[in-house]
Amino acid sequence: MKTKRTASVLGIVAAGALVLSACGSDNNTPTGSGNSGAPAPTATAPVECGGKKALQAEGSSAQKGAMEAFSAAYQAKCAGQQVSYTPSGSGAGVKQFNGGIVDIGGSDSALSKDKGEVDAAAQRCKSNPAWNLPLVFGPVGVAYKVDGVTDLSLTPEVAAKIFNGTVTKWNDPAITGINSGATLPDKAITVIYRGDESGTTDNFQKYLKAASKGAWTQDAGKKFNGGIGQGAQGSAGVADAIAAGDGAIGYVEWSYAQDKSLTTAKIDSGSGAVELTAESAAKAIASAKLKGEGNDLVIDLDALYASNTAGAYPLVLATYEIVCSKGYDADTAKAVKAFLTVAATDGQAQLADAGYVPLPNEFQTKLLTAISAIA
Repeated sequence: MKTKRTASVLGIVAAGALVLSACGSDNNTPTGSGNSGAPAPTATAPVECGGKKALQAEGSSAQKGAMEAFSAAYQAKCAGQQVSYTPSGSGAGVKQFNGGIVDIGGSDSALSKDKGEVDAAAQRCKSNPAWNLPLVFGPVGVAYKVDGVTDLSLTPEVAAKIFNGTVTKWNDPAITGINSGATLPDKAITVIYRGDESGTTDNFQKYLKAASKGAWTQDAGKKFNGGIGQGAQGSAGVADAIAAGDGAIGYVEWSYAQDKSLTTAKIDSGSGAVELTAESAAKAIASAKLKGEGNDLVIDLDALYASNTAGAYPLVLATYEIVCSKGYDADTAKAVKAFLTVAATDGQAQLADAGYVPLPNEFQTKLLTAISAIA
């Protein structure tokens, strides 16, 4: 069942921005209040409906609500056409796509060359490259619950030390030193992490590695490598666990933090503490660079995470739709192009109400160019 938040939802972001062995399935789909009035991008594109009647897609649970909005818009635009999305996890989405089981894979991390995913995808696409198309964006909050504490700032270094167990008490000098005037209790910190493999975990650990100036030595990956804390299933499970325990802290997509009315920490990357808002996320993503080639629109998250832009909140997550550049049969290619075109245009109108970030105009244009090139 969808729930409504009273908090303001995501606004405009300018960007260039989960089988359970991956990110894990979440049972609820967070929704926004719509109070922000975040506009959809303005570009339009012709949609040639037809082809395969029922597309199959699978992957990231972080984009479940967005895919529901896209599917509804697709059915409205192309009568008789549909997309079925299974939010089984990023890893599962990649495996099912590479295995030819689904037409579109959803992943919070781009295909990995080192893990053999790029080559496996090319084989699935009949010796043609697969493209990573980031279609869904949202910030990740460092959410916490400490009785009496409603304003908390963390540096990337201190966050890394909390999540690898170096800092274990809320009144540790490392925390109090950057929260002058705050009364922090002599209470143990309980780290809550994704117990299932997760693209959200991968992105969070990539952030810690890139931004913590060496404090995070555990590397990234879909499995939490901090070595401490309590695991919870899916983003919803993490949010529930934080809400239930005084002294808890964890990482979760902002929409889930809002669903549970969780407080999120401000992040100080060196230019002052920044609250997680639509505007601060927008400012961080505005300068994001692409490192993929051509129409493979892979975002350089390491550079984004390590940035130190005043007023910017850099901890954001992008979910990719993984598709064949070529190699589909004609009917599948036609339907995939139609669905993605609708998702990048008409489908954006409801994203703010679903707790996501509508595509910025500049990046929408890049996506539409890539989608039109699918053959």
